[in-house]
Amino acid sequence: MLLGIPCAIRPAPGLSSSASSCQGSMMEVVLLHGLLLLLPLAALLLYRYNATFHYFCKVAFFNCWIMAMATLLSPFAALRGRSVENMKLLRAAILPLKHLYGIKMQVWGSEHLNAEELYVIVCNHQASLDLMGMVEVIPDRCVPIAKKELLYMGMVGWACWLSRIIFIDRYKREDAINVIAQTARTMRREKLRVWIFPEGTRNQDKSMLPFKRGAFHLAVQAQVPIFPIVFSPYWDFFNSKEKKFTSGTCTIQILPKVETQGLSSTDVPRLTETVRQAMADAFTEMSASCCGDQSAEHPQHPHCAGAGAGRGTGSPQCEENTTGISN
Repeated sequence: MLLGIPCAIRPAPGLSSSASSCQGSMMEVVLLHGLLLLLPLAALLLYRYNATFHYFCKVAFFNCWIMAMATLLSPFAALRGRSVENMKLLRAAILPLKHLYGIKMQVWGSEHLNAEELYVIVCNHQASLDLMGMVEVIPDRCVPIAKKELLYMGMVGWACWLSRIIFIDRYKREDAINVIAQTARTMRREKLRVWIFPEGTRNQDKSMLPFKRGAFHLAVQAQVPIFPIVFSPYWDFFNSKEKKFTSGTCTIQILPKVETQGLSSTDVPRLTETVRQAMADAFTEMSASCCGDQSAEHPQHPHCAGAGAGRGTGSPQCEENTTGISN
């Protein structure tokens, strides 16, 4: 007060604007935190109620799991060097996925696989989920043939190379023929079995694609039998076109072996068609039963986690040069 007249205390210049900007910043922080809290809730709701979002989340998790396991296990596999024994590590890494996705695996005909002899396995190819079915029944000392592009997929490619997976160039016919001939010799020399997807690409149609003949040339050149394996349709729980990915049941049917002893390259076309027809008939039967009520018609065999024991029968005969490889 000066001479009895009260004086108003004025804030220092700029103080009012500083307080306002501070309050604004606080509001932004609160809003940001609220948004961050709402995002997980929104994601959970979308995952629960939106089929497309649910599908992409599951596919992304599948791919991330494969990459993470390849990165984690590759150093351990490298200690052993390039060896088919590293396939056991890949198998162990992929097996838990069926539990995480709620997919039940049923195996029929596991008694057909002989634990001792060498052979070529041919299997229909529907999606990346085939990996889960493959590791369910793949026997010891068995390696897949895969497209060469997989070799350049970082840690995944390195893990595949360390596991002795055989790579083939689908676009260079001469190179593919050489790989098949070399693989036939390697099978005998190193006591290997080989897994091939003869359709050559993923196929979710109601019928199988025409088979490439590479697998059958390999079996004839190595003079080893062929074991056809059929995965039931995934329609009830997985469809990439409809963006559907839920839990369900996959049935794996191992058909009787097909002998190639005494066959030559001229028999390959007929051999190819004979095996394809047997697999297509099994696939059609499994499709008709919708992977469910078929268990009433066929007794379920014990689960096959590796090579089953028993003797197979069968003997179609069949030729030409082309390879079938998986995506």
